Amino acid sequence: MLVGIDASRALRTPRTGTENYSLYLIRALAALDTPHRWRLYADRPPPTGLIEGAGVEWRVMPWPRLWTQMRLAWEVTTHPPDALFVPAHVIPAMRRCPTVVTVHDLGYLYHGAAHRPLDRAYLRASTLWNARVARAVLADSEATRRDLVAHTGCDPSKIVVAYPAGAEGLAPVTDGVRLAQVRARYGTGERYWLYLGTLQPRKNLESLIGAFARQSLDNVWPSDVRLVLAGRPGWYHERIAACAEASGVSERIVFPGYVDAEDVAPLLSGALGFVLPSWYEGFGLPVQEAMACGAPVICSNVSSLPEVAGDAALLFDPADRDALADAMRRLWQEPALRDELARRGSAQAARFTWERCAQTVLSVLESAGKKG
Repeated sequence: MLVGIDASRALRTPRTGTENYSLYLIRALAALDTPHRWRLYADRPPPTGLIEGAGVEWRVMPWPRLWTQMRLAWEVTTHPPDALFVPAHVIPAMRRCPTVVTVHDLGYLYHGAAHRPLDRAYLRASTLWNARVARAVLADSEATRRDLVAHTGCDPSKIVVAYPAGAEGLAPVTDGVRLAQVRARYGTGERYWLYLGTLQPRKNLESLIGAFARQSLDNVWPSDVRLVLAGRPGWYHERIAACAEASGVSERIVFPGYVDAEDVAPLLSGALGFVLPSWYEGFGLPVQEAMACGAPVICSNVSSLPEVAGDAALLFDPADRDALADAMRRLWQEPALRDELARRGSAQAARFTWERCAQTVLSVLESAGKKG
């Protein structure tokens, strides 16, 4: 079987969630022991060695704009594969092959104010389109699956949950020199709470800043303990910076910006705890990545996060800032709890692998290709 894959997102840099999903899943598919061929469609030449495999071929098709709906659509109409997989974008309107698509989340429904109006309209239209025309839909979690059924009218029988995983090769870093280098590079100080992800309203970072400020001003921990909010600035990030400035402990809050891939593991490994207070997550990859690196986790109890965290995190209502502050206080004051969560987290993180995800996706692609 010839499987076509929209690999355009896998070539984007710097990569965040959907780009990493595309790259790691395509790599895992290419590594499977299967007779199938993989035709990877791209809008630019890929870096050497980015995705390799005996059955992999690249179809590089530069195009100035509307690449999906014009250039990719023309390609899969005139030279259709047996099945087309779109891991992180929208299905071409014109095509002559069964299509499988991943829908990562429907967060725009729950926190529309966290998106620009045009982005929200696009997300709604593209999600409804994908759910309607795809032969099969992959969801990152049971929470996303339920949302798809409830809000798009998608036939439940064509939705399959394929849990993703975090960045490849993540593991606890214990080398003191490496940890010190990363602390110096990002200005974290010796002891720090960590958030890692895009800085945007949906992540509820104002609550995290408020909880950290409350405990800091109450002297729950020493003045050298910092809050590190790492990641690229997203839409409306200025409000987050203003909240930090008005917190009363702004000198203890660090915004180091985007974190290079090779620094993610040591940054997570050195944290007092990883905190994700998000209002909504389709899967919550940062939680899985933090657990893989041995960081104790505090996260919201909404959407997919309980699925990802299992019994390996302290969960709280994202609307309850006091509950978040209390969870941070507990982790600080109870070293045995930190150790126990780190131990449980390691086991929980191991449940999610790209190979397992790829096996599920392959089964769905084979079924779609056979039906024609």
